[in-house]
Amino acid sequence: MVWRSLAVPDERGTRAWLADGLRSDEVVPTVLEADEPHRVLWSTLWPHRPEDVIELLVEPAARDTTRLRSTHLTPHDLPPDAKVGHLRERVNQLLFADLRFSYGQ
Repeated sequence: MVWRSLAVPDERGTRAWLADGLRSDEVVPTVLEADEPHRVLWSTLWPHRPEDVIELLVEPAARDTTRLRSTHLTPHDLPPDAKVGHLRERVNQLLFADLRFSYGQ
């Protein structure tokens, strides 16, 4: 269920969670790769960082829960710490709040 929410975040007939939570400087990512049920690779959320990607790894965890790990990848030098913190905070908000709460938890 989590993998599908990541691989098809705008699927008709399902709960909206991604597009509604984006800010004005963010875009809905394109799914570049989707290896069911463990991995999804998104394009960037930020048009000003067009070559960045976000890798999402999904694995079952204890008691019907799911472990989700995100990795923001870029071919460029890292931005300043404050920018890295902002990017990390946004991905965390989208995945570990907006997506999670869309399941009612």
